[in-house]
Amino acid sequence: MRRFTGLLASVGTMSFVLATGVAAVDSLYEIKKTEPKVAVGATGTASLTITAKGGWHVNAEAPITVALTAPAGVTVQKAKLTRADLAQSTQESARFDIPISATEAGKKTINAEARFVLCQEQACKPVKETLALAVDITPAPAVAANPPKTTKKPKK
Repeated sequence: MRRFTGLLASVGTMSFVLATGVAAVDSLYEIKKTEPKVAVGATGTASLTITAKGGWHVNAEAPITVALTAPAGVTVQKAKLTRADLAQSTQESARFDIPISATEAGKKTINAEARFVLCQEQACKPVKETLALAVDITPAPAVAANPPKTTKKPKK
């Protein structure tokens, strides 16, 4: 009976560690998004910023990538961004700027999968995060068919 009780206590402790481990991973970093409003035919920029928290840092040597899946009517310059594409990189954070253009108006969603490694002095943790970037595509600005003519005043 004591062995059984000890086993149950161990299983309970393992469950607690696993549960808190998941919560701990979530608190190791934060991802901030900038979701643009873009006119049809124009280019806008979305961004993803990964910020390490609680004594962790973004590993400067491990691969860091963002894979993008754009819906119909939306184009991203590159479907997979790597460390070479970072707009900003420090020990605490890494930012990707994502140029976006569109051919049709509407609310669109770009799916993204970020992969990076967070480290502290004694350990490193690989992270995979799936998120969505909302993009509001507005109609192209109307162009006047016959622009008004400007008249010059005669010189005196």
